[in-house]
Amino acid sequence: MFDAIARSRPDALMTTADVFILSYRARIVQFAAKRRLPSMFPDKEYVVAGGLMFYEGSIPDMYRRAGIYVDRILKSAKPADLPVEQPTKFDMIINLKTAKALGLTIPRSFLLRADEVIE
Repeated sequence: MFDAIARSRPDALMTTADVFILSYRARIVQFAAKRRLPSMFPDKEYVVAGGLMFYEGSIPDMYRRAGIYVDRILKSAKPADLPVEQPTKFDMIINLKTAKALGLTIPRSFLLRADEVIE
């Protein structure tokens, strides 16, 4: 898998939320660092391990919204009548050590928007 990615010479790396991919977290982060690829991940642990950035809908907020739906259904609302919602709150973590190692300058406005900055 890593050889195929390396042969295609990507400009960046982004993974999806998947248990199989998560099990290779350390190798994926090492691969991105070795190839000097900016990387974005769906889980905080990647960024703690050295990935560049995490950005995803806020899980606690999505659970809260799901609870509101359950409450409505228990109060006799028909599920088909409830609107489909998309996340409205997002969490972002940036690893500045990784950014510096890649020679990237993260704009201050971006850092101010981040929920957490790893230095």
